Amino acid sequence: MSNANAKDLSGHTDKEIDFEKIEQSSQFKKLMADRKKFIVPLTIFFLVFYFLLPILTSYTTFLNTPVIGDISWVWLFAFSQFVMTWVLCSIYVRKAATFDDQADEILEEHVGKGGNS
Repeated sequence: MSNANAKDLSGHTDKEIDFEKIEQSSQFKKLMADRKKFIVPLTIFFLVFYFLLPILTSYTTFLNTPVIGDISWVWLFAFSQFVMTWVLCSIYVRKAATFDDQADEILEEHVGKGGNS
């Protein structure tokens, strides 16, 4: 959350918001847990999918077999990595918007209380 957002919510300055109390709140802890539950599996999936191509091409010959004419599985796998990246980015952007909404709600609640939650 940027300082500008904290200032814009109700005209309060950052000095009136106790960010340490916000950090200790159950809502903030839930937000951080939700983010972790989302980001860790997607990151693991991405890394496995990404490194699978060089590993398979180094240690197997399966990907060298043709699928359609002269196009082999390695070309399809490599192309699918671009598709996978775009899909994961799209999913992340949509989910990040919900995290931003949660963060805004937390901040609004604490600003509404004058930072004294």
